[in-house]
Amino acid sequence: MPDRLFRDRRDAGRALAARLDHYRNRPGVMVLGLPRGGVPVAYEIATALGAPLDVFVVRKLGVPGHEEIAMGAIASGGVVVLNDDVIRGLAIQPEVVRQVAECEGRELHRREVAYREGRSLPDATGKTIILVDDGLATGASMRAAVQALRQLNPGRIVVAVPSAPKSTCEELTDLVDEVVCATTPTPFFAVGASYWDFRQTTDSEVREVLRAASTTVGAGPGAQGPREVTAVRSDSLPVEDGVPPDDVLFDLIGDAHLVLIGEASHGTHEFYRARADMTRRLIEEKGFCAVAAEADWPDAYRVNRWVRARSVDASAEESLRGFQRFPTWMWRNAVVLDFVGWLREYNDRMSDEPSKVGFYGLDLYSLYRSIDEVIAYLERVDPDAAQRARARYACFDHVSGEDGQAYGYAAAFGAGPTCEDEVVEQLVDLRRHALDYARRDGLLAEDDFFYAEQNAWTVRAAADYYRSMFSGRVSSWNLRDRAMVRTLEALVQHLGTQRGEPPRIVVWAHNSHVGDARATESAARGELTIGQLLRERHPGDCRLIGFTTYGGTVTAANDWDAPADRKVVRPALSDSVEELFHEVGEKEFMLPVGQRTTRAAEVLRSARLERAIGVVYRPQTERQSHYLQARVTDQFDAVIHIDETRAVEPIERTARWETWEAPETYPFAV
Repeated sequence: MPDRLFRDRRDAGRALAARLDHYRNRPGVMVLGLPRGGVPVAYEIATALGAPLDVFVVRKLGVPGHEEIAMGAIASGGVVVLNDDVIRGLAIQPEVVRQVAECEGRELHRREVAYREGRSLPDATGKTIILVDDGLATGASMRAAVQALRQLNPGRIVVAVPSAPKSTCEELTDLVDEVVCATTPTPFFAVGASYWDFRQTTDSEVREVLRAASTTVGAGPGAQGPREVTAVRSDSLPVEDGVPPDDVLFDLIGDAHLVLIGEASHGTHEFYRARADMTRRLIEEKGFCAVAAEADWPDAYRVNRWVRARSVDASAEESLRGFQRFPTWMWRNAVVLDFVGWLREYNDRMSDEPSKVGFYGLDLYSLYRSIDEVIAYLERVDPDAAQRARARYACFDHVSGEDGQAYGYAAAFGAGPTCEDEVVEQLVDLRRHALDYARRDGLLAEDDFFYAEQNAWTVRAAADYYRSMFSGRVSSWNLRDRAMVRTLEALVQHLGTQRGEPPRIVVWAHNSHVGDARATESAARGELTIGQLLRERHPGDCRLIGFTTYGGTVTAANDWDAPADRKVVRPALSDSVEELFHEVGEKEFMLPVGQRTTRAAEVLRSARLERAIGVVYRPQTERQSHYLQARVTDQFDAVIHIDETRAVEPIERTARWETWEAPETYPFAV
């Protein structure tokens, strides 16, 4: 699958229109497309906003011999703009300027005649002009267009493009009233890199679009809404409490060994419950033998010991007490508590150890607790090795038993190569003695060694992760997801060796990790995900299932490390996946979008807004904080929509959470 976001220019226009929704049906708005590629983009915007569409032809006046340097521009309406600084600086003679202007003027006139077919340029005086292109690189042509358009005395100029470097967008903000860039890839290679189909737009296609606009623009937004809603409704399958019938679920999963079940937030009851119920059915009927969660490795392994009757913990709740790091409600909640209790009962019915189902964590935040666990293991099996481990890990300035969120331990990672060398030495030492350690108590000893070794790997990955946080979000995000995949594949190998056959594992994580990043705007930032990596490494042997919701409540915090609140989830934005699903009018349903021949799959192949709420939810900045562009058909194999959801219940329900009161406008949140 290409690492592209937009299917074509029309798709890009629909995605961009969602960001311009505040201009919908507003009087005095005009959309101008820059020929040729900007016109099909502008058509979709004009249609969605109910605004008139026209072209604004601009020709850059390039310096002879250095045409990439603009000494001015000539544009629709006979407007000529000259860059006096360039002309004076390069000592360009007036005759040269005149010759270039005449040449470009002839091409501009040809295009004007070809595109407008006798129509004159509409009056722009006092109007809000949305100037559209199919993307920007340096932005030189757009800057020339803006300068030329200024001569026509518009009231407001808005530049709108699907893709551009962040620096170019920032430069344009000084020239116009508003700049709307749907995506700002970093690094930026070319405009065409954001499209699947970036074939050159022809003059005849521009004419056809403008003719179509004269009859369809003004019909208002939602012209294609009924068709899309009907397609989704016709292909939707029933679910009960978010869970499809067994035959539907098992047909979706097939023979896949890895099933990733997501969530659109880290605090929604229905997502947790449906995921747990589907996992129960896969364990009972399809032989799945492990749950691997977006949870810290040592905390989850404490649960694993309890569900396999190898723990000193007296109850399911006690086994979850390792989850003390923010956000505790992710795993210390009523649904997980119930699932862990069920898993213990299930395992108690199993006659042999390999038949029992485990619960494991994939995440790497627990650097210091992992150090503690490595040392504790070595103290049991090799006290001398434990002493060596204490000396090795001293470079982290470690305080025993404290995770410390590790954000405050940045100085520990400044040791850089020294710490890395020590951790590698520890891993080598563990591996050197692996056989001796594992021989001591058969299968249980093998499990303990595997646990210790993964803790050592977690220390190394966590140190890299926290160090990378200071060099940029993309590198730390990718390091984290790669580390989770490495842990999962180590688990696959370990369980496969024990069981004598490839294990089947369910992965629990957020949609933003489960979905394929190549189908979202995250790919333009260079991000990858667990889902993408597993599809690449295990083609055909994994399934990705996502969840969505339109509104309700959610457990989330205002900021990182802040108390848990019960917060209203605002109704989904227009042109979002969630709004489309809401318009279907069903309480809940599933779409098997991986079956690409369905009508719904075709509808969802276009980029749309998609909501993602993590442990922090900021409704005031929801568009910027919680939405991204995504192609659902390529992102998941199936998506389950539950229209209204409620907040997951933490085990420790604080007074702040308990005394929450919905505003009078709930569930509309207006």
